[in-house]
Amino acid sequence: MAEKHMLAADFGGSSGRVVKGNFDGNQISLEEIHRFANEPVTLWGKETSVMCWDFLRLFCELKKGILKAGGNTDSIGIDTWGVDYGLLDQSGQLLTNPIHYRDLRTSGMRREAAAQIEESFLYEITGSQFMEINTFYQLLAEKKIRKDLFGMAEQVLFLPDLFGYFLSGERTAEYSIASTSQLLDARGKSWSEEILKAAGISRRLFPDISMPGTPLGMLRRELSQELGVKSLKVITVAGHDTQSAMAAIPAEEEDFLFLSCGTWSLFGTEVKEPLINEKAFSYGMTNEGGCENKISFLKNIVGLWMIQESRRQWMREGQAYSFGELEDMAKSAKPFCCLLDPDAPIFLPEGNMPKRIRRFCQESGQNIPETPGAIVRGIDESLALCYRNAMEEIQDCTQKKYRAIYMVGGGIQSNLLCQMTANACKVPVITGPQEATVYGNLGMQLIAEQEVKDVKELRGLIRTSEDLKRYEPSDTEVWDEIYEIWKHTVKVREDNIL
Repeated sequence: MAEKHMLAADFGGSSGRVVKGNFDGNQISLEEIHRFANEPVTLWGKETSVMCWDFLRLFCELKKGILKAGGNTDSIGIDTWGVDYGLLDQSGQLLTNPIHYRDLRTSGMRREAAAQIEESFLYEITGSQFMEINTFYQLLAEKKIRKDLFGMAEQVLFLPDLFGYFLSGERTAEYSIASTSQLLDARGKSWSEEILKAAGISRRLFPDISMPGTPLGMLRRELSQELGVKSLKVITVAGHDTQSAMAAIPAEEEDFLFLSCGTWSLFGTEVKEPLINEKAFSYGMTNEGGCENKISFLKNIVGLWMIQESRRQWMREGQAYSFGELEDMAKSAKPFCCLLDPDAPIFLPEGNMPKRIRRFCQESGQNIPETPGAIVRGIDESLALCYRNAMEEIQDCTQKKYRAIYMVGGGIQSNLLCQMTANACKVPVITGPQEATVYGNLGMQLIAEQEVKDVKELRGLIRTSEDLKRYEPSDTEVWDEIYEIWKHTVKVREDNIL
């Protein structure tokens, strides 16, 4: 067969990259050709501020990546984080930069919405975890705060679909990214007319749903001419980066646990149908659409964000630690000096993270971590305990036991976190590939082009393309004791968050 050359545009919360993938029929090889920062911009008005994504610059970086790839490229796919969107006017132009999910406009919106729409009603239809960053709450805030602007909107496009539209001129709502919105009927895989009506949001704003691995269109002629490249296919992959990563989990067994660890940690399992019941609701589980009509039954957990934001604060203070240096300091720090609840609302906004960690420890009657090593170790240990808690809740919901956790994403660079996760969860942790999202993006392009049969075959290809690492659990009795302390004295329950 002729070798296939593809581009994966992968936009993360702090950086983005364009990666070229080459497929020779047996293996997928990767070549990063363009990397760039993704930094939000905060603008102040008369009284309030708004935190935005710099979409225009991000689209410019995307064009640079296509240009650097040269003319020998067959297709491109785009994945991003979830929940955020752009508004198009009647002429198809962007009304305003997409607002960042960490913008404070949704603060208190969950409580306000719950007074109008019962949460049990929302969950029964969507099966979505309740988080104020969800598109549902963002749109309610949009209607309330920017009513005039929202009234000018002709269409809402989620970010991967927005990039795809400006590349090809074609509009869609890809299934996996739409399922992060809390507006999708999880069973029917379509927009919920009931929820949209209850929220006072018009159905006309949303394109029809399309499935991962669907050709969207060709690169606009104007872009081909501007960049001096041949036209290439724009393929709708799993637009939510988590679901692109899911397609690349190198599991052989049907029942497995996955952990996609980056700025956010997404911990779950793959099921054939949505799992929506009172127990899943009480645990705050979400049912996210994936490839081949599968469902990722998972929990969103604040991930490496706490370390990333702590590092930014230390840089502001003149201490430019690398992540490797922070891990070395954490290894040398005293174990279990402090226990945190990474999902506590205090840790969600940007800003001085070490200061908030110390405040949390003080208010919960714990030792206050003074050094960067102690803070990073406390974050890693607490994340591992969060993963244990999520694992137990998933096992309770599915009534299944799992033999291993497959961990992918940037978090696998931390040997300390990987080993702590195995210790806390008492099962082996198998890590790799780090570039799971890119592999899944490229893989769905191959499936769309019928070069690869299905996700099962793709996962087999990745097992042969990557070296995986295995962490065996140890010190499990100590972790059992710490887990009980954490669960009963530290973990913030849902009724304290509302």
